[in-house]
Amino acid sequence: MVAAEQTQKYPTMPEVMEELKRTADMGFPIVAMSLVGYLKNMILVVCMGRLGSLELAGGALAIGFTNITGYSVLSGLAMGMEPLCSQAFGSRNLSVVSLTLQRTILMLLITSVPIGLLWINLEALMLRLHQNPDITRVASLYCRFAIPDLFANSLLHPLRIYLRSKGTTWPLMWCTLLAILLHLPITIFLAFSLCLGVPGIAISTFVTNFNTVFFLLGYIFYTRAPEEPLCIPLSSQQHSSTASSLGEEWGMLLRLAIPSCLAVCLEWWWYEFMTILAGYLSKPRIALATSAIVIQTTALMYTLPTALSASVSTRVGNELGAGRPGRARLATVVSIGLALVTSILGLLLTTLWKETWGRVFTQDSDVLQLTMTVLPIIGVCELANCPQTTSCGVLRGSARPGVGAGINFYSFYLVGTPVAIVLAFVWKLGFVGFCYGLLAAQIACLVSILIVIYRTDWERESLKAKDLVGRSTVYAHADRAEALKFDEGVGFLKEKDIEK
Repeated sequence: MVAAEQTQKYPTMPEVMEELKRTADMGFPIVAMSLVGYLKNMILVVCMGRLGSLELAGGALAIGFTNITGYSVLSGLAMGMEPLCSQAFGSRNLSVVSLTLQRTILMLLITSVPIGLLWINLEALMLRLHQNPDITRVASLYCRFAIPDLFANSLLHPLRIYLRSKGTTWPLMWCTLLAILLHLPITIFLAFSLCLGVPGIAISTFVTNFNTVFFLLGYIFYTRAPEEPLCIPLSSQQHSSTASSLGEEWGMLLRLAIPSCLAVCLEWWWYEFMTILAGYLSKPRIALATSAIVIQTTALMYTLPTALSASVSTRVGNELGAGRPGRARLATVVSIGLALVTSILGLLLTTLWKETWGRVFTQDSDVLQLTMTVLPIIGVCELANCPQTTSCGVLRGSARPGVGAGINFYSFYLVGTPVAIVLAFVWKLGFVGFCYGLLAAQIACLVSILIVIYRTDWERESLKAKDLVGRSTVYAHADRAEALKFDEGVGFLKEKDIEK
């Protein structure tokens, strides 16, 4: 009863300010890291443009293909470890953290094999789809040399989530920044000095990511506490566990990883689907050029909600794991409120400076005019996108990624897609109709996810966290039978001592 009363009480202003401070301290490095990553992608595009228009076109095709089939999948699957690690850090069950980290890396490495085979056969696939042979040849060349980057990302994503779940985001930012500072000279040296061209750009990408991995591993090994087991041999765990328990443990990781992957990919793929449809409009050149500007704009604005989403996921997971549902609820409210405020920045950028921003990308009068028309709509979309992306972090932190995946599916494909197609092709609004379809999807997504969060029983989520990652000292008074009423948990990776 006491815990329930604490969960329902209104937070004091000092508590709100303390939570704001924690969120900002954790989120600022993530924003900086996202902006640095944005800069890295810009370097790739600029270098390809310097090589020639054919290389730029082939590189653009390759980047889109690798994003859809590879990077989005690995990034989404890695997010399955986020609730496990953040809640385990909160409950101080560090062996769970170590085993989850290793299993996620192994899962991503296995997943990289079929993705790599798909990349090898890109040229044959694209030629069957009647793509330009010269552009396809360049894209295929890039993909083949980018295959090692799959294995780099299989290590990099879990390590980033491990540090983020621990609340260690500043070293993560510095390691990433150092690697990106080396990226530009490495790219210039490989692509131009050694005259490797497109393969050199692909090689520079995975070299930079491996550099980031080495920097992160160096930081982790030299700063971790003695009681923090980073590497518990999986073989010893398998000998001490039954086949049934191992199946449950891997099953829980997959049940979190697959919905997380779908939640990421469904939204990512929707933008690519709209780009393809833009090619069927009456003026495809103008529509596709504007689409590229819109995607770059949304990618830049996405850095703020991504940081808030990652921060609140960690905060909610840590507090639920530590048995403090009231603080998890406070972190949720503060982060969503902060998201509503920061979304105004995106609206201001796309309304007050729409012409200035458009001229950064193009001098074509037709493309600029269409860009200035749709940017305010994109700004309004950001009013919904920022809080809904942040709210997805709440669902991840409370181990409910399946809910987010379901909401993304019906919002973007059952609401946004029909609205976009009808407005663009039936009502003849063209590319503007696609933007209104995006707005409809974002509104549906926001309303749905806020309803889910409003109806969240935080006491119940804290009991599920205890059953998911083990007992914390705060739960010494809790009745374990009450937690077992909820069939969502399977006692994932609980240490043997918990049962004693």
